[in-house]
Amino acid sequence: MRQFLLATSLLSFGGCAMMPSPDPSQAWVDLRTSEANTLQAAKVDASELEDDRYFQVTPGQHELHMRLQFAVTPSNIGPDSQGLERTCVLKLDYPEFAAGQRYKVVAGSIGFRPWAKLYDQQHQLLARARESRCGEV
Repeated sequence: MRQFLLATSLLSFGGCAMMPSPDPSQAWVDLRTSEANTLQAAKVDASELEDDRYFQVTPGQHELHMRLQFAVTPSNIGPDSQGLERTCVLKLDYPEFAAGQRYKVVAGSIGFRPWAKLYDQQHQLLARARESRCGEV
């Protein structure tokens, strides 16, 4: 049992170690959502990303593209309906990303509509994402 716990804890530390260190010459953007949803980084401006867990951007203006997968409950569809999974692309524009700063995108949904908001390190709301498209994205 001890060996199992040791192996499990070492593996969990290994997962954290695989996340790169923030580059101080760029802005770091973390992605957060509830456990029921999946939020993934997709693009910065027109460039595809290699890692869908975060954004790291140069200072200045950028358009962030994210993919949000969420469940729509039957109560939001109709009385005899089953729930469904929905995937949406969200775009978030922000003109003032600063080098060395950490930002956080928090996302979720209300019924069929996705939402995402960008916050700074002091938890101040900086920008809201817009829904780009939903469906098989």
